[in-house]
Amino acid sequence: MKKIAPSILSADFSRLGEEVKAVQKAGADLIHVDVMDGHFVRNITVGPVVVKALRRITSLPLDVHLMIEQPERYLEAFAEAGSTWITVHAEVCPRLKAVIRRIRKLSVKPGVVLNPSTPLKRIHPVLDEVDLVLLMSVNPGFAGQSFIQSSLKKIERLRKIVDQNRYGLEIEVDGGIKVENIREVSRAGADIFVLGTGIFKTENYEETIRKLREEMA
Repeated sequence: MKKIAPSILSADFSRLGEEVKAVQKAGADLIHVDVMDGHFVRNITVGPVVVKALRRITSLPLDVHLMIEQPERYLEAFAEAGSTWITVHAEVCPRLKAVIRRIRKLSVKPGVVLNPSTPLKRIHPVLDEVDLVLLMSVNPGFAGQSFIQSSLKKIERLRKIVDQNRYGLEIEVDGGIKVENIREVSRAGADIFVLGTGIFKTENYEETIRKLREEMA
């Protein structure tokens, strides 16, 4: 089943709890949490305390995307806070397989992330060990960017690899997805769609999610 993951990066943080409850009521499948440290990317966002607070107010899975250097230092904290998935960037994990295995030992679903310029071959050694591959379709760090069209070919290539090898993972895409382009992202082979401004900057979350489902069917 295809899934919609609103990213709280674009939510109104002055009323974050209300925002999360609103998208859950509107039909979201999971909540995407972008964690940035000001080093791997220029922005700084949230930490385990916010994840713990989100866990208390929603029953939806929490998809925690670590855009941080040395993510292995913080795995336990984010696991204990209530993460359902923890995804780490291949670009900052020289011992990627070991990090993935540590995440799974914490009873959390492990995932790996690739920036737009990072080739798929970087994650071939861990495709049989992850539950999720997140392909960035913008350069990470800021909300509201435009979808990079060349990402579609990358999604298609990964979909083919996953299907041919029968890997038990889902393909997630994050960046610039909206009602207007979600159909082509879906057809390329994505399973999970992360939307920030594509949901939180619209007037009616329920209507937006309904339209998204119609387009990605």
